Amino acid sequence: MRPVVAIVGRPNVGKSTFFNKVAGRKISITENRPGVTRDRITADCEWRAKPFTLIDTGGIELKSDDTMWKEIALQAKAAVELADVILFFTDGREGLTASDHDVAEYLRRSQKPVVLVVNKVDDYSPEKLFEFYSLGLGEPYAVSSEHSRGIGDVLDTAVEAFPKGEGEEDGSLKIAVVGKPNAGKSSLVNKILGQERTIVTPLAGTTRDAVDTRFEQGGKAYTIIDTAGIRRKRSVEDDVEYYSVLRAFDAVRRADVCLLVVDAGEGLTEQDVKIIGYVHEQGKPSVVVMNKWDTIEKDTHTVEKFEKKLRDDLKFMDYFKSVYISAKTGQRVERILPLAEEAYAHAHFRVPTGELNDLLMDAMRISEPPSYQGRRLKLYFASQPAVAPPLFVLMVNDEGLMHFSYERYLENVIRGAYDFSGTPIRIRVRNKEQTP
Repeated sequence: MRPVVAIVGRPNVGKSTFFNKVAGRKISITENRPGVTRDRITADCEWRAKPFTLIDTGGIELKSDDTMWKEIALQAKAAVELADVILFFTDGREGLTASDHDVAEYLRRSQKPVVLVVNKVDDYSPEKLFEFYSLGLGEPYAVSSEHSRGIGDVLDTAVEAFPKGEGEEDGSLKIAVVGKPNAGKSSLVNKILGQERTIVTPLAGTTRDAVDTRFEQGGKAYTIIDTAGIRRKRSVEDDVEYYSVLRAFDAVRRADVCLLVVDAGEGLTEQDVKIIGYVHEQGKPSVVVMNKWDTIEKDTHTVEKFEKKLRDDLKFMDYFKSVYISAKTGQRVERILPLAEEAYAHAHFRVPTGELNDLLMDAMRISEPPSYQGRRLKLYFASQPAVAPPLFVLMVNDEGLMHFSYERYLENVIRGAYDFSGTPIRIRVRNKEQTP
């Protein structure tokens, strides 16, 4: 496994700015007010040819009685437990505070290597660092994350403390959990992981960043990505929440499979359909997860009624896989990973070229192709040059003769012969002289 470096400290000392500089892109949300980073955020980084995983955390207020701050502190503590090296951030402008001393005492008890970082030091002078020696954590490093000064010295010290023999890339299956706010995404992630990994409160919109967690189950490696709830545009008033939604969409783009979490009590809403439609447009295999199934009054036909409603509302992706679960009670949660594996496998399946051509030629004999002004569509050759999503290229005499309904017919023929459930497929029609 890669070494893990955790960035910790009290709120608003510039941890996320440092994280974004090292990661090379804006992953954590940065804003000049405390409490913006709530969950642990991770990025795979490299310094001096040494790969590592960097974790950003919410600010630690160890003595706060506020519920949210207590939850944030728990997440930061979990990051410390995971870490091989800790970067302890303080603020050179404000100087030392009682909270800094509290965090320093906690970190000393962890017995992990700690690099003391004094951030926001724009005009360096040695005397600005004197008071930080009182923390008892060794030499303080003066840094200006905003201006990228001193970052290299901090990383040099961190990589020197790495344990020996770090592993390679994990090759895990990346699963993004997406949906509206308060659909139960974080509760589902926690149930799958079997631990309190993300912050769960009854308030909508608690998870603001996409949070990656790698785990193993049944001898297989997974990375599950918990995301912020995706609201309608007119509901996104806070700039911070706006960027959180963008990160949820980014999580979809980098995922191998998406879990589309829907509140069964509300049923499939217009916003759910839009979110699912985005996943479909991105060509991602997916599983529709109807959560809070324990709150539904049921009879022998309840699932059938829900499935019919899904088919009616999701006509554009009638290939969907669905599962009815309760993240709260754990009902059927064990079915989710196998379904995700199936959807992923179907997205990577290749139809042998000979079989594909025989199948489509037979289909065109059964149902006559469209024609226009005496010219009829002819298929010369078909191939599948790509997977994830499966892409089928049809070489024809005139692509303008291919009607949408006939293309849909050919897609249904392919799906009828091969199991592509859970994944979209793409069909491209090209004139014979064109390249695929």
